[in-house]
Amino acid sequence: MRRTRGLAAVGIAAAALLALTACNSGSPASPGGGTGGGEETGGSDKPLFEVATDVTLEGSPTFDKMTKAGKVTIGVKEDQPGLGYLDATTGERSGFDIDIARWIAASLGFGDDKIEFKPIASANREQAIVNGDIDYYVGTYSINDKRKELIDFAGPYFVTGQGLLVAKDAPEADKIEDFNGKTVCSATGSTPIQNIKANFPEIKTQEYDLYSACVQDLLDGKVDAVTTDQAILIGYAAQYPDEIKVTGGLFTEERYGVGLTKGDTALKDHINALFTDGGETWKAIFDKNLGSSGIEVEQPAVDK
Repeated sequence: MRRTRGLAAVGIAAAALLALTACNSGSPASPGGGTGGGEETGGSDKPLFEVATDVTLEGSPTFDKMTKAGKVTIGVKEDQPGLGYLDATTGERSGFDIDIARWIAASLGFGDDKIEFKPIASANREQAIVNGDIDYYVGTYSINDKRKELIDFAGPYFVTGQGLLVAKDAPEADKIEDFNGKTVCSATGSTPIQNIKANFPEIKTQEYDLYSACVQDLLDGKVDAVTTDQAILIGYAAQYPDEIKVTGGLFTEERYGVGLTKGDTALKDHINALFTDGGETWKAIFDKNLGSSGIEVEQPAVDK
């Protein structure tokens, strides 16, 4: 297969989310007031969201920390086209998760000029939150009980499932056991790699900090498959439609949440209310980043 470096974001929207699952819709409404902020949706002068003013959030140590610092520090991914992506040439960040992160910041009174994005590898997310290195994390972060021992989650704001990415000429896989004796790659600390190690011991594993490294190994023929959430895999498959493909169905349900400091109930409730009351904004963010796929996806209801 062709050896190609640099996984660009071209073409994600046309193929994204073909197998995405979803939950119930939140009630439509716009987020709270203020002026400025928010990116425009193609051709429209209406911003996706506005920066709130005179925000108070009693009982949130994280918000107090943001206010004192005069900025919000957000943990993100930057190698996932259509979700969380950094263009190395322009320095611009884009994707559904990035705009969700900006929306939350705006609701707390922080415009783009007051946001510091910090890339955090999957294996380091909980520790970054516990250490206070970031104020919250938005980056294909699956909610699960083990993580909730260390941190809290707001959401979910998105629902997908674990899938598999293989070479274009590889046979279709009907079940994950089809990869027994083969090598499957994923990000260190991610839910998919933990699932394979725990439940499919006959599958060999390869791990990297970034999914893009796994995709490169697949392009180079060094691994037999890449596994992670299907929403991410479809983005990569769109980059190399002649070389790799998504195979099989969804093996799990993954519910993306916003990672927060344990016990910061005030911030969690604020974000959940934003999602619940902000259905129109959520839809605008989805349409901007992934809507060209033509797939209708509902906003999931937040956990109570």
